[in-house]
Amino acid sequence: MASGGNAIRGTRVGAGPMGEQDHGFHADRVAVSYWDALGNETVRYFAAGIPDEEIPDTIDSPHSGLPAGRDQQNPPALSKSEPYKTHLAYVKERRTEDEAEQLLEEALQRLRARRGQ
Repeated sequence: MASGGNAIRGTRVGAGPMGEQDHGFHADRVAVSYWDALGNETVRYFAAGIPDEEIPDTIDSPHSGLPAGRDQQNPPALSKSEPYKTHLAYVKERRTEDEAEQLLEEALQRLRARRGQ
């Protein structure tokens, strides 16, 4: 069996002639570079007409996961995240030991009254 070429194999339906460079409309855009603390550069593209204040100052670097900023000499530092707090830790922030003992005693009295003790 001879191996023949198939002209449409591997192409999309409606893709147009092979090698066509001007397929579709390309909007004007501006490239913005971001650098993380390790020196990795990430380029993001934004519409050319977008106001500068709408372009984010920092992004998460896809290379390292660190925050990346627009100033190459002063990349943003990794913000220190607080450890996970339990519900009890939040309660202890709001209540003193004396308040906790008083609330516990009131709850025990209600429980004993309900059980008839």
